[in-house]
Amino acid sequence: MNAFKIPIGKAIEMLIDFFVDHFSFTTKAFSALTEHGIRMLVDAMMFFPAWLMVLFFSGLAWYLSRRRSIGIFALLGLGLIWNLGLWAPTVSTIALVLIATFFAVLIGLPLGILAALNRTINQIITPVLDFMQTMPAFVYLIPAIPFFGLGPVAAIFSTVIFSVPPAIRLTCLGIRQVPGELIEAADAFGCNRCQKLFKLQLPLAKQTIMAGVNQTIMLALSMVVIASMIGAKGLGGEVWKAIQRLQPGRGFEAGIGIVIVAIILDRIMQRFGSQTKAKDV
Repeated sequence: MNAFKIPIGKAIEMLIDFFVDHFSFTTKAFSALTEHGIRMLVDAMMFFPAWLMVLFFSGLAWYLSRRRSIGIFALLGLGLIWNLGLWAPTVSTIALVLIATFFAVLIGLPLGILAALNRTINQIITPVLDFMQTMPAFVYLIPAIPFFGLGPVAAIFSTVIFSVPPAIRLTCLGIRQVPGELIEAADAFGCNRCQKLFKLQLPLAKQTIMAGVNQTIMLALSMVVIASMIGAKGLGGEVWKAIQRLQPGRGFEAGIGIVIVAIILDRIMQRFGSQTKAKDV
C-alpha cells in the first residue's frame, strides 16, 4: 500500500460540504420551486382520464411530426402502456424528462454559442465536456444527494448534468459550420455580431442544434431511469422496484414503456430536424 495517497476524495468531500454549508438556502429554494413545478405538471396531466390523454398525445405526435405512422405508433404504444397499468409512472417520467431537458437546453445553448464565438472559452469547455461524457452516469447521483436529498429534484439535477454536453457541443458545431463566405458577406453588409448570430448563424445551425436537443432528450430519459435509485419515480422506479422484488415480468413491462416513450420523442425530434433542413434549403 502506498505511504502517500493524493487526497482527491477528501478534497471533493470538503468542496461539497462547503457548498452545502454556505449555499444550502439556494438549493432548498431551487428544490422547492422545481418540486412544485413537477407536481403541477404531473397533476395537470393526471387530471384528465388516461384514455383522453392517450388520444391527445397521439394527436400531438401526429401534428408535430406530420407523419401518420408516428401518430399510429404513439396511439398503439401509449394504449399499451395504459393497458399495462403504467400510465401514472409514464406521466411522471415524461414530466421529469421535459423539465430536465428544459434546464439542459437553457444551459447548453448559451454555453454552445459562447464556445463557438470565443476560442478561449471553447478550449476551456471542450476538456470539461470530455470529462463529463466519460464519467460513469452513476457518479452524477453522488453530489445530487447532499444538495437536494432523495427525490425527483435530485434526479433532475443529476440528469441535467449528464445530458447537457450534447446541447453544448452540437450548438457550437452548428455555428462553426456556417460557411465563412456567408460570414464575410454579412461583414461586408455591415452586420454587427448580434445580427450575424441571430439572423445568419443560428438559423443555419438549427438542424445541428435540434440534433443536439434530440440527444439531450434521449440522455435525459436514460438518466431518469438510473436516477430511480435516489428516489425518482416513474418508469425507472418501476424497473428498480421490480429488480428489488425479483419481478422480471413487471420490470420488462416498464422497460417496454421506456422504449415506447423514447421512440416517440426521438421520431418527433428527428422530424423537426428534417423540417428545419427543408426550410433552410
